Amino acid sequence: MEGVGSDAGSTVAPLAKWKNDFSMAFQYYLDRSTPHPVHRWLGTLAAAAIYVLRVYCVQGYYVVSYGLGIYILNLLIGFLSPKVDPEVEVLDGASLPTRGSDEFKPFIRRLPEFKFWYSITKAFCVAFLMTFFSVFDVPVFWPILLFYWVVLFFLTMKRQIMHMIKYKYIPFSIGKQRYTGKKFATSSSGLPRD
Repeated sequence: MEGVGSDAGSTVAPLAKWKNDFSMAFQYYLDRSTPHPVHRWLGTLAAAAIYVLRVYCVQGYYVVSYGLGIYILNLLIGFLSPKVDPEVEVLDGASLPTRGSDEFKPFIRRLPEFKFWYSITKAFCVAFLMTFFSVFDVPVFWPILLFYWVVLFFLTMKRQIMHMIKYKYIPFSIGKQRYTGKKFATSSSGLPRD
């Protein structure tokens, strides 16, 4: 009875080892890409261009593209939203400042930039793979889908921008702020004026 099942165990072990090794190597390169956002987004832009070129050449898979657009819109809303929504969640001290006298609290996203990038990149890769299976090529009048997505995008962005205005937050920071210090006005004698 010792020999029974040993063949199955011997084939599973190398497969599990290969899967574990691949997972570790993938995570290693993913971790190394973290401090390089420009290169990561350029890679995603290349994947998006390949996907768009594939859909254009095949002249199909518009439902896949529509689903991809809705998914990216959903990710964008998560990226632009604060982690703690002042309208929905009970305030536990970690909220956005709403008045000038409130203390400064940094903007923390519901969906961090790295996860946003990773999800979009995976979405383009999965959508690209779906274009090789004819079952996903549903015949549809694509201008209606495009019009509906554009309307949905503008309505969603309008709601998000109104939320930003109401709670006075900006989800983007343009570099590090530099403070030059206090500049003194000098009098004609060269001494600082009060």
